[in-house]
Amino acid sequence: MKAGSVSQLSPVLKQATPVVAVRGEGLHLYDAEGRRYLDFTSGVGVTSTGHCHPRVVEAVREQAGRLIHGQYTTVLHDQLLTLTERLGEVLPTGLDSLFYATAGTEAVEAALRLARHATGRQNVIVFEGSFHGRTMGAASLTTAGTRFRAGIGPLVPGVAVAPFPAAFRLGLSEAEAVEHALRGLDEVLATVSAPAETAAMFVEPVLGEGGYVPAPPGFLTGLRERADRHGILLVVDEVQSGFGRTGRFWAHQYEDSALRPGGFRPDVLITAKGLASGFPLSAIAAPAELMGRAWPGSQGGTYGGNPVACAAALATLDVLREERLVENAAEQGVRLLDGLRTAAAEAPGIADVRGLGLMAASEFCHPDGTPDPDAARHAQQTAAEHGLLLLLCGIHLNVVRMIPALVVTAEQIDEALELWTKAVTAGSR
Repeated sequence: MKAGSVSQLSPVLKQATPVVAVRGEGLHLYDAEGRRYLDFTSGVGVTSTGHCHPRVVEAVREQAGRLIHGQYTTVLHDQLLTLTERLGEVLPTGLDSLFYATAGTEAVEAALRLARHATGRQNVIVFEGSFHGRTMGAASLTTAGTRFRAGIGPLVPGVAVAPFPAAFRLGLSEAEAVEHALRGLDEVLATVSAPAETAAMFVEPVLGEGGYVPAPPGFLTGLRERADRHGILLVVDEVQSGFGRTGRFWAHQYEDSALRPGGFRPDVLITAKGLASGFPLSAIAAPAELMGRAWPGSQGGTYGGNPVACAAALATLDVLREERLVENAAEQGVRLLDGLRTAAAEAPGIADVRGLGLMAASEFCHPDGTPDPDAARHAQQTAAEHGLLLLLCGIHLNVVRMIPALVVTAEQIDEALELWTKAVTAGSR
């Protein structure tokens, strides 16, 4: 056999940390030398029950011995049917029909197709700082940075961008930021995307890649009111913020609208990441009548609803309930944010600390208030040297985010805060 060149990963893939992990357990990753790292990345919010939770491992092992693949437009399988039934227990009332895919970006594409089919309209409104994925339709909806969409045009047409109420960036109070954003949305509807041509609004209740910015109270309510007035679908992207991460099962549940007794409800909900504790599974949920308006053949895929991934998702639901992980996320999230604010008081480069539950962020700025991505990366890399793994985000990559698994303990929060404080204060720039 003729010897060939050695294969390698694409040089475009840049690792956020130098770690080569060989094992994971709970909140920890281990390299080949046995060094332990406290993982506050969770695989970008994926390992919701921690690395290799015994219940998830056992469910996957058992299912892999029974049925590994059952393509869901060819045959149904018990795990898919059971998961669909169980998700009904945690989904918003009325969102009783599900379509499964493998990645969040796939689910966004499916939601975009559904919105256009169901309404007969083309346009979509998204919000500044949004991240919905890297495939063509999802990238067209993404404004969290040109790195996600540059050089691949022309992108999908019919996408308009409205302001997001990022109070810190705007230099406004939260109430003022909401007023500013809704006024900007009304201007988009009046000048760019006529309501009669607008199929949907896609929104993250907490900006993810855009900087971990929670939507202030009143913003989602304002979107709901306008969606109802104009017959526009409201699609809530909970890929990163859902499944308990923010201390509620869904981040949009923080919005309790007087206009909608019983709480705010989207028309379509998108979920992925923490859904299956590390196995590739995503879904969109919508009322059956709405889902039924998708055109025949528009939903499908080879691997969506995979039996092993569904088994992992079922085990994840069990662990979330039995170990009260949503409640833990709320409790530990308060501890984390309080500690980050204390650390920020000793680090002048940190201009803002924000988040919900276990979505927490520290934003780095120069003294004049302009973004300081170098300081953010320095802190993130220094934290890794100390054994704490973190990620960057934000449109300028000047935000360091913390996304620990929902099983995190108070002791692990305190350990992370100690390492973080060392990273941002020792040898400060």
